[in-house]
Amino acid sequence: MREGHGIVVDVDLEKFFDRVNHDILMSKLAKRIKDNRLLKIIRCFLSTGIFMHGNYNDRLEGVSQGGPFSPFLPNLMLDDLDKELERCGHKLCRYADDANIYVRSPGAEERVLLSVKQFLKNHLKPQVNDGKSGCAPVYDRQFPGCRLLDDGRLVIAPHSVKRMEDKVGAITQRNRGVSLNLVISELNQILRGWINYFRFTAWNSQVAELDKWMRRKLRCYRIEQRKQGRSLYNFPLKLGVSARNARILTSSGKGWWRLSIGPPVSQAMGNAWFEKQGLMSLDKQRVLLNV
Repeated sequence: MREGHGIVVDVDLEKFFDRVNHDILMSKLAKRIKDNRLLKIIRCFLSTGIFMHGNYNDRLEGVSQGGPFSPFLPNLMLDDLDKELERCGHKLCRYADDANIYVRSPGAEERVLLSVKQFLKNHLKPQVNDGKSGCAPVYDRQFPGCRLLDDGRLVIAPHSVKRMEDKVGAITQRNRGVSLNLVISELNQILRGWINYFRFTAWNSQVAELDKWMRRKLRCYRIEQRKQGRSLYNFPLKLGVSARNARILTSSGKGWWRLSIGPPVSQAMGNAWFEKQGLMSLDKQRVLLNV
């Protein structure tokens, strides 16, 4: 992009994993693998059927997602596309079945998108998802889960933050009835993966706000667990809150979400308290990973 390739052709393949042609895939594998026994095992893996709603269905195309072998397959299938684009002198970046091709001049992007569609149709069979594919300035598109700004910085895309918020919200639902320790343990699992994935991006204030929001969700979860009279009063007292503030908390008519940001609760369950409970901090973990 710094060299002037400021327009991106964003290509997304429609149901790629579900529509991988087994014959084409096996022919590509056979060029690299000479052991017929291994090829037979892979063919069995590809053609293994699926149980859905108690019924067995034969698999005539496509590969299963989530398995250790599956991520390798898009790279093998789309390697010809990569080489064709490089042969034509295009700058590209591909992640599994999503590809970004970068061009300089307005007007070139439509020609590139059309040629990619034609190449895929003639050689590999998968179809381009017109709803998700398109041409735009680089900073207007997201790939994969990130945005490249016009100053060259890589940042987390808003929809990635929203998806993370949805996961945190599901784990911290106040009617779950599980211990706070279990909730924090579940949160740490998804936070660890999220941090590792986005560790090389330029984190912005959005992530700091996500940290604060997550702690507030946990405060809300915790005080509702202690909602019975003296239990709610004694809990902040044990954490250093004055008796006066503890009484204010128990006598307040505000809802749990509003109480979770008030001084008594924030003082009782500050950042240091959450650190003692083992909760990961997005900002701190990223700094540690990049040291």
